[in-house]
Amino acid sequence: MVVDDAVVVRGLLTRWIEAEDGLQIVGSMRNGREAIEQLERANPDVVILDVDMPDTDGITALPRLLEKKRDLVVIMASTLTRRNAEISLRALALGAADYIPKPESTREITTSASFRRELIDKIKALGSRRKFGLPVVPAVTAAAPSAGPAPAVARPLVHQEEPALQRVVSPPIAPPPHEHGVIKLRPMPVMPPRVLLVGASTGGPQALNRCLAQLTSVIDQAPVLVVQHMPPTFTTILAEHLTRAVGRPAHEAIDGEAVKAGQIYIAPGGRHMRVVRRDGNPVIALDDGPLVNFCKPAVDPLFDSAAEVWGGKNLAVILTGMGSDGTRGAATLTTAGGTVIAQDEQTSVVWGMPGSVATAGLCSAVLPLDQIAPKIVRLFGGGHA
Repeated sequence: MVVDDAVVVRGLLTRWIEAEDGLQIVGSMRNGREAIEQLERANPDVVILDVDMPDTDGITALPRLLEKKRDLVVIMASTLTRRNAEISLRALALGAADYIPKPESTREITTSASFRRELIDKIKALGSRRKFGLPVVPAVTAAAPSAGPAPAVARPLVHQEEPALQRVVSPPIAPPPHEHGVIKLRPMPVMPPRVLLVGASTGGPQALNRCLAQLTSVIDQAPVLVVQHMPPTFTTILAEHLTRAVGRPAHEAIDGEAVKAGQIYIAPGGRHMRVVRRDGNPVIALDDGPLVNFCKPAVDPLFDSAAEVWGGKNLAVILTGMGSDGTRGAATLTTAGGTVIAQDEQTSVVWGMPGSVATAGLCSAVLPLDQIAPKIVRLFGGGHA
């Protein structure tokens, strides 16, 4: 279902979606009120919900849609304003599965191949997760340590022996769960890490909030560098939200600033974040280079550069997200002696990025979201279990 007050946008999105094999439009609505009224009749799996609409806007309609259909996948759509970024991130906390930034004008929407690709990718990835009976929103469904295996899909087998290093590049969309391969885990590090790196995409803001809020003791002793796939403005708001949620300073990284313990550095939207040594000290290096893995910022540039600067002192965590960004960088990190942890399939909104790293044999642990922070705390404290 497409819900947008602009008739041109509704028509365009409808044509794009109908042109894709396996996708079908069941409703095209002008505002949130119409969407609520027609939800049961249309019975969509996925709703593209505009933020700004007359009568009933997206943020008002969202909880009412989810109340009517609890497993509905809602993707918020909004232009890149500070207000809309705030609303989109608030919508994630209210149960939206993801958001997609819209180009500023109808003309830009019409000609934007990247917007079309991102929209279709997100519909397929999030919709297919629902199809396979897997939860979409980790804030509601994260597995407890004692939880059993997922009822709908058997989890991959895990072997402890260390594999030969592999470099894997996956397609932009994660494969269906039954196609995932066997996961082989690497040994845990002997020495405690001293730097925490985090990469995330779809579902990442919720996962970051939950994970980092449990890591104040680690943040106090180590720098934390985060790449979340987000456009400009959104990363500004994300940093503000994390500061409030975690109780430690989070900010968009600044080119040339020193990397120090006690700080959470967020890669700014639209720029890659790397680290380099200047006068013997690690500093942030931002650049406006080409997209990496269809993304900017991307995880790989951070991981590659951190491997060169800190070697085996790195602990990298790959959280929920589409695609395979982070896999090449994780291979570089493990070659340099670093350690990688991935979020498991059951608690990921999309098991693309963590699944790619896990099935490449680059991880020392693949864990439910609620178990990642305790594991990080133990590793930084010198524990291995």
